[in-house]
Order: sequence, then C-alpha cells, then structure tokens
Amino acid sequence: MPATKQKTEKTAPLQQKLRIKISAYDHKVIDASSKQIIDTVLRYGCEAVGPVPLPTAIKKYTVNRSSFVHKDAREQYEMRTHKRIIDILAPNPKVIEALTNLNLPAGVDIEIKM
Repeated sequence: MPATKQKTEKTAPLQQKLRIKISAYDHKVIDASSKQIIDTVLRYGCEAVGPVPLPTAIKKYTVNRSSFVHKDAREQYEMRTHKRIIDILAPNPKVIEALTNLNLPAGVDIEIKM
C-alpha cells in the first residue's frame, strides 16, 4: 500500500485591513487626495496598497434643445465619477485617528471600511 501524506496546513491569523474608497468628479482632485492619504499612512509606519483605480462611472444625459419642435436637435451631457481604492494593512489606532482628522478637498467622497 502506498503511504499517504497528511496535509499540514498552517492557518495564519486573519490580518486586519482597512479599505478606503474614494470617489470624485475631478481626477486631479482624487489623485491629490489619495496621495495625501498614502503619505499619512506611511508617516505612521503602516503599509498601504494602492491607490487602485476602479472603472470610471459615466452617466449620460440627453436633453432637447428646444421646448416644442425640432426633436432632432439635442444636447448631450455626461458626468464622470472617478474612483480609487486604498488598502491599509494592519492599521494601528494612530493611523485611524489621523485619517479621521484629515482635511480633504471639497468634492471628494470618502468611505472607510474595516
């Protein structure tokens, strides 16, 4: 009979991770704010992964130019929402406090999940 090998798997303890989702309409503002977040995380000695760019959400709106006739004459507008994800591995309480007190530019939406 052949010898069977026993599987020896070591289960590593679950590492805590902080996920930050950033979204804004302007790509320059979102890049500046993500750089500010990364600098803050690195200053407190934690490891950061990102910013990972997510697909840009594009909402398109079509509006008639005139109110009554000329149905073929239309205007088209679009809103682009740029998104980024930053993961912070093994965050300490100082980093979390620094991120909550961070001043980000207007128009940047930030969502933090543990």
